[in-house]
Amino acid sequence: MIEEWSEVEQWTAELALRLLPETNGPTIEVFCGIVIVSPHANMDHQTIMREIVYRLHHAARGIGCWAYPESNLISGDDLFIPDFGVFRVSGSGKVAMNIADALLLGEIVLPGNRRKDIIDRPKQYAAAGVPWFMRVECRNRVPVLALHSLVDGEYRPVAAAAAGTRFVMREPFVFEIDPADLLDE
Repeated sequence: MIEEWSEVEQWTAELALRLLPETNGPTIEVFCGIVIVSPHANMDHQTIMREIVYRLHHAARGIGCWAYPESNLISGDDLFIPDFGVFRVSGSGKVAMNIADALLLGEIVLPGNRRKDIIDRPKQYAAAGVPWFMRVECRNRVPVLALHSLVDGEYRPVAAAAAGTRFVMREPFVFEIDPADLLDE
């Protein structure tokens, strides 16, 4: 298989999913023909992801949607792995989801990935027409949750709350949480 890798001039999502092994190790993404490999994030990131996906999944099921952590997401030739997403279709039995099926995509921002999660990813998701974007930012172990709606090709803030207050959203489905509940404390 490694011989095949050396012959690849430009990577695509399809090639990556076909040639690279499934892994629970580093995250492997493809953007503009380049393969990007990243190690797993720290334990706060993992804890926040576990909690937000669990809670979003229960809330989203009320409107017939499914939430997943770190899904392979195909957008044209690109392969993204958002920290979490809510989809209009079940991922059951699939290796990857199509970005057209994404209702909400989310990123967890910690030091070291700020540009990707605050600037790059939201632009890419907005360009693909994903209607909702959620960001969990954690500075000094204080989580802040923010929801953005796609308006005229850009994400606009709709709701936000910091730990110790209540985050409330009514669209695209009802969901409430104190962001402090996202960490193991």
